[in-house]
Amino acid sequence: MPIRTLCDVFRVTSGFHKKQHLMHKVDGEYRPVSTAELSDRVCRLSKTLIDLGIAPGDRVALMADNGPHWPIIDFATLCSGAATVPVYPTLLPEQAAYVIADSGARIVFAHTMAQLSELLARRADLPAVERFVLIEGEAPQEVATYDDLLAAGGGYDRSAFDERAAAVAPDDLASLVYTSGTTGLPKGVMLTHHNFVSNVSAGLSLQDIRSDHVALSFLPLSHVFERTVGYCYYYRGVSIAFAESIHSVGQNLQEIKPHVFVSVPRVYEKVLAKVRESVAAGSGIKQKLFAWAEDVGRRSLPYRLTGDHPSGFLGLQLALADGLVFSAIKARLGGRFEFAVSGGAPLARDVAEFFWSAGIPIYEGYGLTETSPTITSNCPGAVKLGTVGKVIPEVEIKIAEDGEILARGPNIMKGYYNNPEATAEVIDDEGWFHTGDIGEIDDEGFLRITDRKKELIVNAYGKNIAPAPIENTLKASRFVSQAMVIGDRQKFLSALLVPDFENLEVWARNQGLPKDPQDLVADPAVRELFESEVAAANQQLAHYEEIVAWDLLDAEWTVEGGELTPTQKLKRRVVNERFAERIAALYAGTAA
Repeated sequence: MPIRTLCDVFRVTSGFHKKQHLMHKVDGEYRPVSTAELSDRVCRLSKTLIDLGIAPGDRVALMADNGPHWPIIDFATLCSGAATVPVYPTLLPEQAAYVIADSGARIVFAHTMAQLSELLARRADLPAVERFVLIEGEAPQEVATYDDLLAAGGGYDRSAFDERAAAVAPDDLASLVYTSGTTGLPKGVMLTHHNFVSNVSAGLSLQDIRSDHVALSFLPLSHVFERTVGYCYYYRGVSIAFAESIHSVGQNLQEIKPHVFVSVPRVYEKVLAKVRESVAAGSGIKQKLFAWAEDVGRRSLPYRLTGDHPSGFLGLQLALADGLVFSAIKARLGGRFEFAVSGGAPLARDVAEFFWSAGIPIYEGYGLTETSPTITSNCPGAVKLGTVGKVIPEVEIKIAEDGEILARGPNIMKGYYNNPEATAEVIDDEGWFHTGDIGEIDDEGFLRITDRKKELIVNAYGKNIAPAPIENTLKASRFVSQAMVIGDRQKFLSALLVPDFENLEVWARNQGLPKDPQDLVADPAVRELFESEVAAANQQLAHYEEIVAWDLLDAEWTVEGGELTPTQKLKRRVVNERFAERIAALYAGTAA
């Protein structure tokens, strides 16, 4: 069925009549929401929003974790002609208030009383907000609840709902999505219905997503990547289970047994780290068997990438490796896994190679919030590891003279809200969006990202160095969880390293060393271990890319701590400022 707007996506999903369309945890058990219940709640809430005065073009802010309430509020807003303003629930109160104020949202949905209280305390800074709504919990007297609004919408006229939804035009604003803001204040990205729908149509033309699939949703729906993929699920009638949190994904995979999911690279890195930790803690026979299976998988990789199975002796070996080793890894993903998609940040090649070798397809793509989000993607029949795939249908890309990737097509944002100057900086007169990423297109049309334009390190000798590939090389060690390379205007590169404390503690226990992270990172034996790990990484790097000095940190960088954006991107400026003294000590104490 052709779709012009996201309201059409809702119309399509309403016709699937599934008993388990959405699933979420209630009192420790997954409970279903049928298609009929989803449709009824959207119509109820839409009627209430209109009764409260929400008009076409208005904005409704949504600060909530994933769950059935998210698509219900989103579709109700869209089908009312208004635009959704997603607010990451992990934002600091002042950051959330900035997004709500800048967007001019008239109604704000908050998931928890803690979030609501922080917003109410800043009510004077939110003059456009007319009503706050609490999604879960007992609300103060002056605040309505989500259930109140659903109840108030009873007796809706379905024909009136359909007429209003049909009046929404493709070029109407669907969402104001605020960028994560690795530097400076976040900007409101104006995405139209046509922006989203073009990306949904292109994505579904590349991936086999079916109505008999079950998907696990665990990236924040405030993230345009998860949200757009969600619209693909709704259009195809996929059953969607919402993870309790990013920390419970391992358990939820076992409970839901999904066929498909999308994630940022950090999740895949952690799964691989768990696998390697389990192997390292096993017997010598187990370690040899795993090493043998890895070798077989690596030799079978060309066949895996094309969906084929090798013949002859290699085929027999692969079947044995699948049965003895790789099936256990698939079991960690629930046992019914078919494929996953990676986006939001570069997926390290060694991580991608491992999963593909194990028969676990992870299709890496590339895009930005401003591009709704996908620009390129690997897909069945067109996979090249180390790249982010080929350009999707109806979109164009080219490489500027300075190496920057430019994109043009129906997925490009309308602009930055109330910020024409910033819009003019990234969209030129010919409609090309300047991504800020550096890359190259090979002879087969596959795009390779080399680094962020603004994150390139220029050393004291004028050499341009991309930190991300070096960081991925460092993180290939099972003892390194996070890494940040430093060296702008310096004679050599240094790095801040965050250990993978789960793996490190296992190693330390075998050495009779203490478990406390602060004691571990200062222990001479641990320092010697990391010296060898850095040296091993340096062997894979060019001389000017080698890490000369490094330091160990005793705690992970997190969203809550302010070092990561909600999409798990490293805030380099924040880390540089927070650890300025330790970085200075690296250069003061080391001779080039």
